[in-house]
Amino acid sequence: MTDTDNLGRTIRLFLADGRPSGVLTAEIMNWIGKAVVGGRADMPQVVKRPEASRTGIYFLIGPDPDSLEKSRVYVGEGDIIAERLKKHHSDPAKDFWTRVCFFVSKDENLTKAHARYLESRFIQIIGASGRAVLANGTDPSFDLLPEADRADMEFFITQVRLLMPVLGFDVTREPVSVVAAQVSADPENPLFVIRSVGVDACMSIVDDEYVVHEGSTARADAKSSYNAYQALRKILIGEGKLERVPGNNDLLRFRQDVPFSSPSAASSVILDRNSSGPREWRVDGEKTTFAEWQQAQIDAISG
Repeated sequence: MTDTDNLGRTIRLFLADGRPSGVLTAEIMNWIGKAVVGGRADMPQVVKRPEASRTGIYFLIGPDPDSLEKSRVYVGEGDIIAERLKKHHSDPAKDFWTRVCFFVSKDENLTKAHARYLESRFIQIIGASGRAVLANGTDPSFDLLPEADRADMEFFITQVRLLMPVLGFDVTREPVSVVAAQVSADPENPLFVIRSVGVDACMSIVDDEYVVHEGSTARADAKSSYNAYQALRKILIGEGKLERVPGNNDLLRFRQDVPFSSPSAASSVILDRNSSGPREWRVDGEKTTFAEWQQAQIDAISG
C-alpha cells in the first residue's frame, strides 16, 4: 500500500431531479468516468439522459428472493445503454431489479471492446465477492485488449468499485477477510469473543461490517422458542458456511470469515437465540463488553 492509497477523494453527487431517491449522477475528481443511478420507476428519465446514449457498463440491482442479506445483480454492456435498458425493462425474466446504475466515459473514449472487457471483469469480481447473486447466465469472458487498454480498464474498474458503495451498492466490494493476529494487536480495533455454553467465537470489525472468523463455533440447536435470525442461520448452513463439527452434535463451525450487519445478528446466529450483541461480545482477554468498549471510544473523543 502506498501513501496515496489513504488520501481522501472528492466525489460530486448531483440530484438530477432534486429528489434524493430520484435520478442522480456521480463523478470522482480527476477521473474520466461518470455514473448515473436511478430507480426502476425513473426509467423514462434515466434513458433520456445524454449519458445513456453512450457506450458503457451497467448493473441492474434488486433484492434476491432467496437470501436475506444479498442482492441480485445483472451485469451488462452496450453501445447505446438506453437501448439495452429499454429491453431489460420489459423482460419478465429480469423483474427482480429495482435500481439501475451505469458508467460511461465523459470523454466518450470507451469502445465496444472496452465495455465487453468491463462486463466480463465485473461478472468475475461480483462472483468472487460473494456479496450478491449473479443473474447472468454465463461469463462472457473477454480479454482481447492491448496491454495498455487493459491497464486503463483496470484503473476504470478501481474507480467504479470505489464509487459503488457510496451510491449504496456493495456488490463489488472485496470479499471479507481478517487476520486474527493483526486485528487482536490493534487497540483501536480489538478482537471480540463469545466463550460460553461451549461456544468459542471471534469477531472483528472490518470497515463497517462485523466479521465472525473462520473456525469460530456456534450452537447447533439451542431449542429456543424464537430467534429473529433463524432464517439467516439456515441460509448460512445451506450455503456451507456453517457446518457440523465432526464428532460433536452440539456445535457448528464457520468454514470461512462471515460478515454480519450488526453484532447482534452475529451473536444471535452463534447462540441460536435472540441476543444483544453489544452485551454478548467481549474484548478478548477482558471482561469489557462491546458496548462498554464502544462507549469508551466515544468518551475518549468527546473528552
